[in-house]
Amino acid sequence: MASQAQQAMLDKLKTQTGFIAALDQSGGSTPKALRLYGIEESEYSSDEEMFNLVHEMRTRIITSTPFSGERVLGAILFENTLDREIEGMSSAHYLWQKKRVIPFLKVDKGLAEESNGVQVMKPMPGLDALLAKAVAQNVFGTKMRSVVKLANHQGIKDVVAQQFEVGKQILAAGLVPIIEPEVDIHSPQKAEAEALLKLEILTQLNLLNEGQEVMLKLTLPTEANFYKELVDHPRVLKVVALSGGYSREEANAKLAENQGMIASFSRALTEGVSAQQTQEEFEATLDTAIEDIYQASKA
Repeated sequence: MASQAQQAMLDKLKTQTGFIAALDQSGGSTPKALRLYGIEESEYSSDEEMFNLVHEMRTRIITSTPFSGERVLGAILFENTLDREIEGMSSAHYLWQKKRVIPFLKVDKGLAEESNGVQVMKPMPGLDALLAKAVAQNVFGTKMRSVVKLANHQGIKDVVAQQFEVGKQILAAGLVPIIEPEVDIHSPQKAEAEALLKLEILTQLNLLNEGQEVMLKLTLPTEANFYKELVDHPRVLKVVALSGGYSREEANAKLAENQGMIASFSRALTEGVSAQQTQEEFEATLDTAIEDIYQASKA
């Protein structure tokens, strides 16, 4: 039985316009996120210092005036962020109770080596404990990422089967999984890979039971509205788009061509903000980014 908070989050997701902020850069991608924010690797000397700095960056974003539930539907957090506080509250509780932004949690442990043109997820032996921790903090859903590099049918089948297998474990824990089989935007077979991916996702969606709903996080497709069938599927709560290396301008333009898809951008969201900006400059830059992404998600 969904809690009152979960039901309110579900209603918001189903009825309100907006997008999902991806603030879940983890161990491997944190140095790059900090560098883009204007903090060089020479400015910290341990993982602890690095994670303190990235939490300061995320706190600055989340507590800023432009970042609120009016335009931002949800935010994806890294486990390290879930374990920390923002203004004396747990990060997930702060997001929902203070900002009315739905908290999601990244649960994967990174990617395995490439095989059959794809990278499946590494094993997640502690997943049940992590899901229990998320439930205890009123987290609404989770996110996990695989990568597709080539139009290899077996590889894509493996990626989607793994995503849905873990997705069912997440559903059983009372959370909504965001299934993210990212197609590399630089793939020489991007359109062909998308065709195979859509086929496999539809196969898996049709095997879900009534009442089981998932979210999908997909690369912006080569052909506009290519994923409309997924957007309209009764087992899909929402289809969100990743920016995947496109600039914010490019990502927004492509997103606006795809009816029913909304943004879940990471780097494209924080493009232009920096540690060196005054709070006024920082908020003005972030406000522009949020408004641009919000409008593209509304299109």
